[in-house]
Amino acid sequence: MNKAFITHVSALALTKTADGLINPKLVLAWLLNALGAPGYLIGFLVPVRESGSLFPQLLFARMLERRHLRKYFWAGGAAVQGLAAFGMAAAAILLEGAAAGWAILLCLAVLAVARSVCSASFKDILARTVEKGRRGRVSGLAGTLSAVVVFVFALLLSFQILPRDPAVIAIAIALAGGLWLLASFIFTTLDEPEAETSKDAEQSLKGLSQPLREDSEFRTYIATRALLISTALAPPFLIMLGGGESESGFGNLGLLILASSIASIVSSYLWGTFADYSSRQTLMVAGGVSGVIFALAAVGGLFGMGGGGWLIAAYVFFAQIAYQGARAGRKTHLTDMDSHDRKPVYTALSNTMIGALLLAGGIFGVIADAAGPQLVLGIMAALSGAAVFVGSRLSEVQQDG
Repeated sequence: MNKAFITHVSALALTKTADGLINPKLVLAWLLNALGAPGYLIGFLVPVRESGSLFPQLLFARMLERRHLRKYFWAGGAAVQGLAAFGMAAAAILLEGAAAGWAILLCLAVLAVARSVCSASFKDILARTVEKGRRGRVSGLAGTLSAVVVFVFALLLSFQILPRDPAVIAIAIALAGGLWLLASFIFTTLDEPEAETSKDAEQSLKGLSQPLREDSEFRTYIATRALLISTALAPPFLIMLGGGESESGFGNLGLLILASSIASIVSSYLWGTFADYSSRQTLMVAGGVSGVIFALAAVGGLFGMGGGGWLIAAYVFFAQIAYQGARAGRKTHLTDMDSHDRKPVYTALSNTMIGALLLAGGIFGVIADAAGPQLVLGIMAALSGAAVFVGSRLSEVQQDG
C-alpha cells in the first residue's frame, strides 16, 4: 500500500465513522425527539441532509476546475463538518424543545453543504492519486473500518452500557466532530499532483450540462443510478412493515443499527474489490439483490407476514448490503470512466440530478400512507429490476485502458 492509498483510507474511514455517529435517520431523529423538538423538525432532518449534500455541487465544481490543488477543498469541507457537529452537541446540552431542534437543524444544513464540497472534489482527487484497480478498495476498506466502530456503538446502546440519554448522544456527536477535524488534517498531507485547470471553460448552465447532452455513457450511468435510489429510500418502508410490533423504542433501534453495521462490515470491502473488477456488474448485482429483497418484503406484507423485529432486521441487513453495492459500483464507475478531464463537473452534475430525485422521492411517503408500504416496496423492487437491465448497457470501464 502506498502513502496516497493509506491517506485516503484513513481520512475516509474517519469521516464515515463520524457519519455513523450522527446518522440523521436514527441518531439525530431520536435526539430531537428526546429533547422535545416538534415532529415537523424531525421530518426535515433527512431532506436537509440529502439536498444540502447534493444541490450545491455544480457551484463548487466550477470553483474546483479553476484550481491546481483540490485537496484543500476536501480538507476544508471536513473541518466545517466537524465544527457543525460541535454546534449540534452544544445545542443538545444547552437547549431543549423547538430551540434545540432549530439549532441542530441549522448545524445539519451547514454540515450538509460542507459535505457537498467534499463529495464534489473527492473522486477527482482519488482518480489523480490512486491508480485504477485500487480505487474501489479505498471506499470499501474505509467503509468496513468505520462500520466496525459504529457496530460497537450500536452494541453499547443496545445493551444499555451507554445510557440512552441526550447528554451521552451529544458526547458521541462531539466525538464525530473531532473525527472530522482529524480527517481534515490527515488529508492535507496527501501528495496531490497539480490538476489541469479549466479557467476558460464555459460556465453557463448549458456548458455545465454539456456532459449530459454529449456523453451517452454518462446518460446511461445517470439512469442506472437514478433507478438504484430505491436502495436508499426503501429502509423506512421496510421498517413500516413491522407496524405496531416495534419494541420499546431504542432497543429495536439498536437491533436495526446492528443489522446495518454488520451488513456494512461483511460487504463493503468485497463490493469495493468487485467494483475494481467491474463496476458495471457490481451495479447490476446490487440491483438484483435489492429487487429480490424488496419483492419478498412486499409479498410478505401483502399476505400479512410483515414480521416482527428480527425479520425486519433481516430485510434491513440485505437491503443495506445491496445499498453498499450500489454505492461502491456508482462511485467506482464514475471515477474510472472517461470524463474528458471534467471529473468535478461530472460528479456535481450527477449528484445534483440525483438530489432532485431523492427529494421527489418524498411522494413514496404519501403512497405508503394511502396504500401501505407493500405497494411502495413493490414499486422499488421494479425500479431495482430495471436498474439491472439499464446497467447492462454500461461499458466495462475497468477494461478501457
